[in-house]
Parts: sequence; C-alpha cells; structure tokens
Amino acid sequence: MASVMEKKENNVVVLTIDVTPEAFADALQRSFKKNAGKFNIPGFRKGKAPMHLVTKYYGEGVLYDDAIDFAANPAYIAAIAEHKINPVSRPDLDIQSISREQGITFTVEVTVKPEVVLGDYLGVQAESPEFPVSEEDVDRDLTRVQERNARLLPVEGRGIEDGDTANIDYEGFNDGVPFDGGKGASYDLKIGSGTFIPGFEDALIGKNAGESFELPISFPADYAGKELAGQDVIFNVTINEVKFRELPKLDDEFAKDVSEFDTLDAYKASLRAKLEESAANRAKGVFEDNVIKAVVANASIDVPAVMIESEIDQMVNEQSQQMRYQGIELEQYLGYIGQTVETFREQLKESAEVRVRTNLVLEAISATEALTATEYEIDEEIARMAVSYGMTAEDLKSRIAPGGENSLVADNVVRNKTIALLTEKAIKVAVAAEDEESAKKPAKAKAKIAPKKKAEKAEAEVTETAE
Repeated sequence: MASVMEKKENNVVVLTIDVTPEAFADALQRSFKKNAGKFNIPGFRKGKAPMHLVTKYYGEGVLYDDAIDFAANPAYIAAIAEHKINPVSRPDLDIQSISREQGITFTVEVTVKPEVVLGDYLGVQAESPEFPVSEEDVDRDLTRVQERNARLLPVEGRGIEDGDTANIDYEGFNDGVPFDGGKGASYDLKIGSGTFIPGFEDALIGKNAGESFELPISFPADYAGKELAGQDVIFNVTINEVKFRELPKLDDEFAKDVSEFDTLDAYKASLRAKLEESAANRAKGVFEDNVIKAVVANASIDVPAVMIESEIDQMVNEQSQQMRYQGIELEQYLGYIGQTVETFREQLKESAEVRVRTNLVLEAISATEALTATEYEIDEEIARMAVSYGMTAEDLKSRIAPGGENSLVADNVVRNKTIALLTEKAIKVAVAAEDEESAKKPAKAKAKIAPKKKAEKAEAEVTETAE
C-alpha cells in the first residue's frame, strides 16, 4: 500500500491511498465469506455457490461495499501513521478506481489537529491577587453558622413580618381557570427570600395564621413561562402557620454545641484558619488561570471549526447528564425558558474555543518539555479520584481501561504537571489597587441551568429563583 498526502487550507489534508490487487483480492474473499448466505444461484443450495459463480452471476460489485471497508480501513490507518497526522474529523472517502486487477485507489479528506506555534511560556508575567480575611469575614461566617442553628418557633400575637416563615396553601387562577404549576400545599415560604413572583411575599406581611384570602397579582412581563408572562391572576391563599427564627446566643456554649472547641474565641480562630486556607486556594487558582491565559495568548493556533463543534457537543452532553440527574431533559428545560438547542450551542461557542485552544497549548508544552506520568503518579491520581467518588482506589482502578501513558488518568497527571511547571516559573505581578478592590468582591453568579426536580416543578413555575 502506498499513500501521498496533500495539505490544503484550514488544517485539511487529502490522502491518496493505493490498495494493491493482492490486498483487495483478500478483502473480496472476506466480503464473500461474510455475505455468502445471501446469494441464491440456480443449481446450488442458498449460500453454497462458489465465489467465482457468485461474481459471474451478480457481478463483482456485489462484494465491493464490505470489501472496501476491509481494505480501506487498515490502509487509512497505515497512511495516518506514515504521515504522522492526527485526524480530528471523520474521514470523507472517495473511490477513484476499483477493480480486482488494479486494486483500489481512493482519497480521504480529513481535518487534522493543528500545529501549535508556542510563544514564551516559561517565566510569563501574570497577576496574582490577594484575598485577605477580615474580622468582618469571620463574623459573617459565624453568623451563617448561627442562622443554620436557629430554631423556628410559632409566632403569637402578631402578624407576619419580614423574615418569618409562613406555611401556606395556595392555588392560582387565570380568568377563573386554574393554571399548571400554580398550586401548592403546606409550602414553607420565607418572607423576603424572593422565592415567589414579585409582590406575593410582600402581600403576606401583616396577615395572621388561620387567614384565607384572595391575592390579585401580576406576573412579570419577562416571566419565563410565556403563557403567564404579564398576566393578571388571582391566588387563593390560606396561612396555616407562621414561625419566626430564634438565633442562639453567641457564647462558649454555642461553640461547644457546633464544634469541637470549648470557647467561642477558639472556634472563631478555627473559622479564620479555614477562611484563610480557602482564600489562599482561591488566589492560587486565579493566578494559575492568569498564567494559562497568558501562555495561550502567546501561542499561535488555527483552530479548526470541527474541533470547536466537537467541544460544544461534549459541553452539551455534560450539561444534559447534569440535568438528567435532576430529573429533567435539557431540551425540555430550554423550551421552558424559551431557548432552543441551537441558541444554547451558539452561547457555548466562545467557551468551547477557549477550551480547545487551552488544551492544544498545554499538550504542546507537555510534548516540548517531555513531561510524562509515572506509574506511581498515576496510582496517586487514581487514589485522589477515588476519594472524590467515594470508592476505594482498587475499585476505581479496576474500572479504568488499561492504556498506560495514553490513558485519561495519565493525561490528567501530565496536564497537572504542565500547569505546575508554568506557575512555578511564572512571575507574579501585583494587582493594581482598583483591580484588587474589585477582585475582593465575590463574582456575580452567572445564570445557571439548574432547574428543580420534577417534584418541585409546580412550585418552580410560579416562583422565581434567586439565581
């Protein structure tokens, strides 16, 4: 077998491959054996006629489809190895000529992994922010623990106030007709949480346990459920019970109840230590991200569109699996919020390209630096992964297909070693004062696709999440 490679634009190559008559004859024989039972020749029992009579009766072309597969696949694999290329798309095969006497000549057009031209990657400068822990941060953490340990006690002698929890039954009507998702029973609603549509919670303030009333309200014009957006509806509401939160006193007894420490001061010191550790990890992560961005920016790559589309496919699959765990299909949820899979994919395009570029650059650096994963490092990585999966290292290892240095675990080890090398050699640059102030603020959460489970769908349709 012989092959010739022609490079075209956009990382596309065309391979012209010749399969010898001998190799094609062998492929024809294999095709005949596979399909012999299909042929019915007069004078022979079905499937018992010899190959030369079958090809004479039906024509040799009757064996070509499978014979091409048998002959072309190994020839294509050999050509890839010969020319040292790494395809990233499905091959587009075109038969140029085919016969028993001449063999096969075919072309394959395929997109290959692009060449990465690395720029400076060792010793790049990258911003390294600091996230100091203040006394206010410690107090805020302490308050969260205090609130988690608060008791809900019945309200007596007053109406509902902001911060109370009202247990309610409700049913919504649009022009006198109940609408889907507008009914709930014994629902605990924290007033001021912003869980229900605007105006609903405020209307409960001042009401008392045992009251039943009609609540006229309007859905927002931009409400996700288009059939209710901007609609005036009426809710029948019954307040079953009202409770308020009683916070525990912050003292040594509180510390003993919620921790292993005997004093409040010791407990606060432990909270500070955890916050400082978290802040250090956050700073490390931001610095690593900035280093990688700088390294990727210094490299030149012509990323094929097919690689970006493939990455989008993976991101969509990841999101679909995550949502399936929550009891809903991605297409169902996208339809609920007025999106299509196509618009969702378009939103992922920029992130997908960044991921592809980053992966290609890190792979190129790993190869340039000849970084590999030892068996000991692979075992360590498996042990680390096993802890996160709640498994033993032995169980996880038994489920991972063998692959040596080409395994996914080994790839992950090499990637981590590459990032560690880049950050170790990078030069930290202090963040400008105004940038550091903004960096201290928690980043605004991006809109998440994280719908409630099916059991909570009715509530979700008449409520708005804080996200």
